[in-house]
Amino acid sequence: MITKTDTSLTIHNGDETIRIEAWGKGIRVRIVPCGEIPDLKWALDEDVPVSDVTVCDDHVDNGGMRCILENGALRFVRMADDTVVLAEKTYPWALHKRGRTLHPLSGNSFSAEIVFESYEDEHLHGMGQYRDAVYDLKGASLELSPRNSQISVPFLLSSRGYGFLWNDPSIGRATFATNGTTWSTRSTRCVDMWVTIGDTPSQILQNYSQVIGRPSPLPDDLLGLWQCKLRYRTQQEVLDVAHEYAKRGIKPDVIVIDFFHWDYQGDWDFDRKYWPDPKAMVDELNDMGIRVMVSVWPTVDERSKNYRAFRDNGFLIRTDRGQDITMDFFGKMRFFDATGPEARKFGYGLLKSSYGSYGIDLFWLDEAEPEYSVYDYDHYRQYIGSTLETGNFYPRCHAQMIYDGQKADGKDSPLSLIRCAWVGSCKLGALVWSGDIESSFREMRVQLINGLNMGVAGIPWWISDTGGFYNGNIEDPVFKELLVRWYQWAVYMPILRMHGDRQPNMGSLEKDTDHGGGFCSSGAGNELWSYGEDVYAILKKYLDVRESLKPYISETAAETVRTGLPMMRAMFLEFPEDEGCYGLCDQYMFGSRYLVAPVTEYGARQRRVYLPKGRWLSSDGTVVQSSGRNYAVPAPLDLIPVFERLRED
Repeated sequence: MITKTDTSLTIHNGDETIRIEAWGKGIRVRIVPCGEIPDLKWALDEDVPVSDVTVCDDHVDNGGMRCILENGALRFVRMADDTVVLAEKTYPWALHKRGRTLHPLSGNSFSAEIVFESYEDEHLHGMGQYRDAVYDLKGASLELSPRNSQISVPFLLSSRGYGFLWNDPSIGRATFATNGTTWSTRSTRCVDMWVTIGDTPSQILQNYSQVIGRPSPLPDDLLGLWQCKLRYRTQQEVLDVAHEYAKRGIKPDVIVIDFFHWDYQGDWDFDRKYWPDPKAMVDELNDMGIRVMVSVWPTVDERSKNYRAFRDNGFLIRTDRGQDITMDFFGKMRFFDATGPEARKFGYGLLKSSYGSYGIDLFWLDEAEPEYSVYDYDHYRQYIGSTLETGNFYPRCHAQMIYDGQKADGKDSPLSLIRCAWVGSCKLGALVWSGDIESSFREMRVQLINGLNMGVAGIPWWISDTGGFYNGNIEDPVFKELLVRWYQWAVYMPILRMHGDRQPNMGSLEKDTDHGGGFCSSGAGNELWSYGEDVYAILKKYLDVRESLKPYISETAAETVRTGLPMMRAMFLEFPEDEGCYGLCDQYMFGSRYLVAPVTEYGARQRRVYLPKGRWLSSDGTVVQSSGRNYAVPAPLDLIPVFERLRED
C-alpha cells in the first residue's frame, strides 16, 4: 500500500513500513518493521520549510536529490548529473541477504542494521570525537555511545558530495569498511536517517545546521582567558588568584570553581566551611571584571540534602534490576535525569536558588554523558526510555536545562561548558570540551583531529583542556613545552581555557573526613605563572595575541551562528577544490582568514605547513605566493606558525 502527501511517500510492503519525506534541503527516511511510523523528532526538531518537492509512487525529489526505493533498496541520486551518491548495498540472490535487516525485540523495539555501498574515492569526516581518533574515517569502526572523552555525533560528511545524519540516539555502531558502510543499533523504535547534497562541503554543513538548528551565540565578554584548575579548595584561594592576576595587569574573563566545593554531591551549593560568603566573593570578582563559573555534577549522593526531593519526584535515572546505584565515586549515587522536562525545571530552580542568589549564572556541566560506573546500557532507564534506546540524547537534555531556564529568565545567550554532546547540542548553548585526557604530545595530536571532526559534525563551540588533564607535572620540562604548545593552539580556539590536574598534588585540607570541600585533593598550580618565568613570558605574549584577536573572533563566531560553519575549520571547508587539503589533519583554518599549524612534536623547532594556492602573510611579515604546496616553516618555542590569508585585489 502506498500513501502520498505533498511532501512524503509512505510504503507498506508487508515486511516493513518506509516513509520517504522532503525535509529542509534534504530527504528524511524512516523505517519500522511493522505498524505506524512513530512521531519521534530527536535532532530534527526545527520547523524548516521545503519547496519544489516532487512525490511519486517510488521516489521523492527535494533539494536537487532523488531518493528512490527500487527492489526494496534505497538510492540517493544527484539529479543534476544522475549520479548515485549513496545507495543501500545489494547482494546476489543466492546469498538470500539484504542490505537492511530489522529484528523485532520486545514491545515496539527492534534491532537494526543498514549497509550502504562503499566507494573507493571517498573521504569521510565528522562523527564526533574518539580517543583512537583517525581524521579520514574510511576504514574506522565507531561505537555510537557517550563516554568520558568520547562523544558520538552521528553526522557524516562525504567527499562524494553528501551529508548523512543517523537521527537515532540509541546505542549502536557505525563501520566504514571498504566493502560496505554499516549503521547498526542494538535497540530502537525507528530507523531514522537524513541525507542532503551540496556542491561544496560548506554548503552541505549549512543544509545540515539548518535542520538541526544553528548554534547559539558565543558571548563577547567570554572571549578572553578562562582560569581553571583541579581544584580551588577555598574561597580565599580563588580571591588570591584573582588578585595576583590583577597585580600582573591581567584580567581573566572567567574564573572556574571545580568539583567538590560542595558538601555532598547533589547539594548544588557551596560547603560554607570553605566558602563562607559566596556572594561577597562573586561581588568582589565581578567588580574586577571577572565572572564566576561553577562545576555542577548530575550525581546525587543519597546523603545529599536534595536526594529525597529528586527521588520522590522521579527525577533520577533508575536501574532496571538490582540496587538503584548508577555511579560509585566518593559515595553511592544516582544520576539526575535531565531527559524529563519537569526534572529540568526542578534542577534549574535549584541552581537558580543557590548559585543564582550569589550572582553566578555560568555552569560547568561535568559528568554529562553521564559517566556510569559500568556501561551496561540495558540496565539503566531514563524518563524518555531505556538508555539502550536513548542514551546519546542525555547530554543534549542536560544542556537544555540551563538553556531553557536562562532563556525564560530573559538571558540572550546562555552558554554552558559541558563534557558531552549530541546532534543539535550547539543550539542549546553547549560549549563542549573533550573530557579527561592525558597530558602528552600524542594526545594533543588526537585532540586536533577531534576538534576538526567535531566541527564537521556540527559542534562548533569545542575546546580541550590546555595541556591535557592528567599526568602533567609543572616541574617537568617536557610538560612545560607541551603546555606552551597547547596554549598557543588554544589561543586559536573558540574559548581560551586553562585547566588540568597538575602534579605534584597539593593534597586535601582535612585528613579525617569523607565528605565536603575538605577531603578531596587538589592538583598543583595551573595559573600562567605556575611554570616559571620563561614559560610565563610566552603565555603572556599569546594572551596579548588573544586579546588582539577578540574583534575577529567575535566576527567569526557571528558567522558560525549565521551559517553553522565551525570556527576551527578543516582545510577542505575553505578549499574544497584542493585535493591536497582533504588529508590535512595537523593544521586548520581559524575562520576564513587564519591558517593555524600547531606544533605537536616535542623538541620540534620547525614544521611542515601546506599553503593552498594564494597569497599568505607569515608571522614574520613575509608574503608567500603559494601555488599549493608544502613549506618548511620555523617554529621556535615562542611561536606557533600562523598564516593570514590575503585576498586578491
